[in-house]
Amino acid sequence: MRFQYVLSEITTGLRRNLTMTVAVVITVAISIALFGTGLLVRAQAETTKGFWYDKVEISVFMCNEYATGAGCADGQVTDAQRETIRQTLEEHPEVDEVFYENQEQAYKRFQEQFDESIAESITPDQLQQSFRVALKNPEEYEGVVSAVSGLAGVQDVSDQRELLGPLFRALSGFQIGAIGVAALQVVAAVLLIANTIRLAAYSRRRETGIMRLVGASNFYIQLPFILEAVIAGLVGSIVGCLALFGMEQLIISRLIAPNLTFTAWVDSGDVWATVPWLLLTGVLISAMASFITLRRYLRV
Repeated sequence: MRFQYVLSEITTGLRRNLTMTVAVVITVAISIALFGTGLLVRAQAETTKGFWYDKVEISVFMCNEYATGAGCADGQVTDAQRETIRQTLEEHPEVDEVFYENQEQAYKRFQEQFDESIAESITPDQLQQSFRVALKNPEEYEGVVSAVSGLAGVQDVSDQRELLGPLFRALSGFQIGAIGVAALQVVAAVLLIANTIRLAAYSRRRETGIMRLVGASNFYIQLPFILEAVIAGLVGSIVGCLALFGMEQLIISRLIAPNLTFTAWVDSGDVWATVPWLLLTGVLISAMASFITLRRYLRV
């Protein structure tokens, strides 16, 4: 196979179909940027989940003299009941650490969290003693909850995961939406690439007919067209990756992360992790679209 001929055919094809080639590059760039955004949203969901799950605690609130419920039938928690609760928590295999908070400490924290006028309407004896439990694996919380929920002296067991559920569901929705839009763009890119290759094959049908008559193989005839599509797809993928880096640097790193510090955010490392997949996707859809199109339209 003559490399010089293949190279000249690629150059000729790109020059003849410059407008369509630019359209392919732009479409692939948009598709790859949207696909990369979907991957970053997925990474952000995992980053947020990891950030907050490390801080998730189970709070075991014990009975005071105002509490009601099955576990508070005997009134305020006794010393023996409190020690039983502590021992149950400390011996549980999924518990990492147990922190005790008495009523005075709970009142002090209440004063820090709420307005002074509200804090003055509460007295320490109205608040509850509690155990705050750090877990080894925040995913495995149900066993700890069930172990202490029925103990005497326990009024309520609170799991902070319930507060984070809506956030994770929203992130999952954004992720699905972003990937869905990206998939539509990929389909559009495939159709545009196929149309470009079909036009290129039609415009060079005399040359390919002569090559077929002199004994050139199908692969030798198709290779310049496939490489044209791969080059356009690669350039478009690179542009899409650059757009993704620009979004991360200008929007996330400079605008969002410094002002919204309640969680961790994706960074350039996460973008770099997606780059190989984005480049591979752009090249593959271009190569496959051109190969399938040529099998149908390159009939001489």
